[in-house]
Amino acid sequence: MRKASREMDAAFALEVLDKAPYVTISFTRPNGTPYGVPLSLARTDDKTFYFHCALEGDKLDCIAANPTVALSAVTKCAPTVGPKDGSFTLQYKSAMAVGKAEMVKDRDEKIEALRAICERFLPNHMDAFDDAIARSLERTVVVKIILTEPPTGKRKQYDKEGEEMKWQRMK
Repeated sequence: MRKASREMDAAFALEVLDKAPYVTISFTRPNGTPYGVPLSLARTDDKTFYFHCALEGDKLDCIAANPTVALSAVTKCAPTVGPKDGSFTLQYKSAMAVGKAEMVKDRDEKIEALRAICERFLPNHMDAFDDAIARSLERTVVVKIILTEPPTGKRKQYDKEGEEMKWQRMK
């Protein structure tokens, strides 16, 4: 029963990660201090996420020093008053995951990752994709994050009767 519970939790967490407008990625700097930044990610399967960045900077320095990263996202976040007891609370859906980050070296994978990012965030402008790739592919780094364990998710939400809802897939 424990395994099935994890699978449902992973499916829920992946949905939160997919619906979040950005995902905060936490890195470790070469000096050991934390560095977290919200990024626009696209997921291509149950374990693989991509983002793009400049040819140099903190993210790449962090990955070179320690490729282990943490992902976190929140959606449906709204302060509320508990319908049954009047408590101040927050309704939310959240997810977190851990993975290994690496720079994508393969040109075809890099283009497909950028296509996935563009399809997620600018689907109505895919007609400009090929020109954008021609202009900027060589000055863009694509980073792949492969999850090293199933993601987890949590939520707090109330139904129409004011009862706190138990886990279920998002609609």
